[in-house]
Amino acid sequence: MLLKIYSRTSCPLCVEALEELEKLKESMDIEIEVVDIYSDDALLEQYQLMIPVVEYEGMVLGYGKIKKDFIRKRLLDKKQETIVE
Repeated sequence: MLLKIYSRTSCPLCVEALEELEKLKESMDIEIEVVDIYSDDALLEQYQLMIPVVEYEGMVLGYGKIKKDFIRKRLLDKKQETIVE
């Protein structure tokens, strides 16, 4: 599973979010891609007040204060939806 985290440099919440996602790697098979919102004007406009933002397959899983247990639950819910469909 590829999780994208929309972030920017010098963002303490982004650093914390990345640490939480790294902990999640211990129990789930995930990859993390860090995307700097300043690399794209559209991303900057969309996420500048929300960062960090964690996204999976186009769905925002969480933003702001990120906790690994919350993200794990959202991923498991998403996986369950896929199985039911």
